Amino acid sequence: MKRNSRLSSILHILVHMAEKPEQALTSEQLATFIHTNPVVVRRTIAGLRDAGIVTSSRGHGGGWLLGRTPEEISLAEISAALGETLLPFSTEPESPGCLVEQAVIAVLDDFRIAAERLLAEKLSRITLADLTADFRRRYDLTGASSHAI
Repeated sequence: MKRNSRLSSILHILVHMAEKPEQALTSEQLATFIHTNPVVVRRTIAGLRDAGIVTSSRGHGGGWLLGRTPEEISLAEISAALGETLLPFSTEPESPGCLVEQAVIAVLDDFRIAAERLLAEKLSRITLADLTADFRRRYDLTGASSHAI
């Protein structure tokens, strides 16, 4: 799966974590799920720790765990903790003195705000448990005997 956002990468990681909720996973293990460097995982997941979505422990047997049950974690909360928007455009001015840019921003900003609100509302109704259940259903349809974690 091509991931074009931190949200899709983090959701991939969190589904793996939800599959083994009692098993602390290291940044190295999590990095293998999304084919990246453990440092990238640590930087990205730190905001989730601050929001109470995940916890971490150091030392032997340490790693990352979900901070709450998957049923208690909404996709909106995850997205907010990452500070990421799903919209492909921004209305942040690049050239604040440009009158054309000001006119474009004036037209698009209300639309962007409404679209972000709609996305957040939809994501707030979907939990990590819902996403994990959909993965599990799809996985079970393959007939495979185990999923490597």
